Amino acid sequence: MKIGPGEYGDYEVDAEFYDTVYGTVRQKDLGFFVEYPRSTPGRTLELGCGTGRVLIPTARAGCDITGLDFSPFMLEKCQAELKKQSLEAQKRARLVRGNMAGFDTGEIYALVTTPFRPFQHLISAEEQKSCLASACRHLTPEGLLILDLFNPNPLRLVENPQYTEERENFPETTLPDGRTIRRTDRTAGYHRHLQYNDIELIYYVKYPDGREERRVQQFPMRYFFRYEVEHLLSLCGFKVIDIFGDYDKTAFTHDSPELIVVARKN
Repeated sequence: MKIGPGEYGDYEVDAEFYDTVYGTVRQKDLGFFVEYPRSTPGRTLELGCGTGRVLIPTARAGCDITGLDFSPFMLEKCQAELKKQSLEAQKRARLVRGNMAGFDTGEIYALVTTPFRPFQHLISAEEQKSCLASACRHLTPEGLLILDLFNPNPLRLVENPQYTEERENFPETTLPDGRTIRRTDRTAGYHRHLQYNDIELIYYVKYPDGREERRVQQFPMRYFFRYEVEHLLSLCGFKVIDIFGDYDKTAFTHDSPELIVVARKN
């Protein structure tokens, strides 16, 4: 499976600033994604591991984990961060470059996870089924899969200036090298007949010498609905055992922010 232009993994810019942005704004899921490997005997595979935001705390918690990512820039940063950890944590973590739409890591896992929605970068049903089939092949009998998705907000599925115009989602912050960054986002296109939106993350970078840059990362983002996901998992050899509406394991309802599906290999 190929990842097309503008999709996740195509751009170095997000890897460069990822830890600065998400180390601040993306914390609420960490406990959830570290708890599952700790309570699931066996190795974990994290799809879309990025710079190790979840993978490294999991290894530090004493869990064996493999991280797969398509972006060499993300993996390079993850490897550099791993080298700062204890030897024990380093031994517990393995990194693999690969496409989550179809992969073979040469290992078998008790748990496959997808923190922070990488599955939603798979646009076609063919890619989604290939990913789930790969996950199923890599799992032990009755191994677990966790799909981390957002619960679609109907207001964001139709063209609306509130979302098509740039909105700041990360305030101006000074980096260790003296540069400052701030970030906005916008929905650049709607494809309701294909069930995905075009998303832009825009980074505004200022250098100490006064230079300024505007860097844009573009990617399509697929959205899923509950019974669509349940049907897809059933087709691919899984049985849904839990559906949560947030990372505190509250029940899924119509206004839940998240759609977190836990399934067992059937």
